[in-house]
Amino acid sequence: MRRVSRFAVAGAAAAALAVTVSACGSSSTGSAGSGASKGIGLAYDVGGKGDQSFNDAAYAGFQKAEKDFGVSGRDIEPQDGESDADKVQRLETLAKSGYNPVIGVGFAYAPAVKEAAAKYPKITFGIIDDNTIQAKNVADLVFHEEQSSYLAGVAAAKATKKNHIGFIGGVDVPLIHKFEAGFDQGAKSVNPSIKIESQYLTQTAQEGGFSSPDKGENAANGQIDAGADVVYHAAGLSGQGVIKAAAAHKVWAIGVDSDQYSQGALSAYKDSILTSALKNVSGAVYDLAKSVIKDHKPLSGDVRGSLDNGGVGLADSNPAFKNNADLQAALKKAEQGIKDGSITVKTS
Repeated sequence: MRRVSRFAVAGAAAAALAVTVSACGSSSTGSAGSGASKGIGLAYDVGGKGDQSFNDAAYAGFQKAEKDFGVSGRDIEPQDGESDADKVQRLETLAKSGYNPVIGVGFAYAPAVKEAAAKYPKITFGIIDDNTIQAKNVADLVFHEEQSSYLAGVAAAKATKKNHIGFIGGVDVPLIHKFEAGFDQGAKSVNPSIKIESQYLTQTAQEGGFSSPDKGENAANGQIDAGADVVYHAAGLSGQGVIKAAAAHKVWAIGVDSDQYSQGALSAYKDSILTSALKNVSGAVYDLAKSVIKDHKPLSGDVRGSLDNGGVGLADSNPAFKNNADLQAALKKAEQGIKDGSITVKTS
């Protein structure tokens, strides 16, 4: 992600680079599990690479680390209907092959990271969006998603012409509740009587809530038909359908995790993407790789991104967003309130 404004996430995403994917095998720099690193191992969440959101942000950090540190890495896609045992095998294959750090992208990897980290104590493991693992060789890469979502709510309330907006979550889980809670609170800080549609696509990730653009499109069509003219999604790959529906109806969409206005695969719809609530997943991946490969001081424990440290924010690539003085003033006030503690953002 590139730095776009005072609201944007700090840390630049790498441009698309040619990547040599190393074959799985024993490490060329040390024995399996020795702690020596042949590069970065990355295991994607549901939806996989190409979601223009969460997984692609992780891949950007992976690419940048490869380039800056002169290493090669291996990234592996998820499989439909896979079990925790499949995830464990994937992580252990990376660790055994000499990749260090090994990163699981998404909270679904928590049981697998816990098990694999115990078997390979000299390998640093990272997990994004989970902080339940207490181990010396695990970095819990987490974020204050509610803070950027609060700003997204302020933006939505300022942009709506109908005082009617919507939220679409991919899966009904506590992590996504943080997005909804912040969004609702931010919107109501502007207009306490604003109407907010809310919907979760599925109860579990296995049902496709983060990986089904058709589900996102159908949900967005329903909210727009009900009167919403700004729709915010926290739905991974499914969010592409939300954005498509917003463009078809000529209303605003608010993206998530990456700057979706700037994503090539969404270029046909970009004029309908008001902003995106950013989460610096790319920076988290890069920083963990740096701590292991370059600094030789692996990060561990809770590593949390916030507005204060540039770990979350809003993108301002769309001129209609960036040049709206009233909206920008409201965002500046909200951001300052969160930073100085006068605004406490809810997480549920």
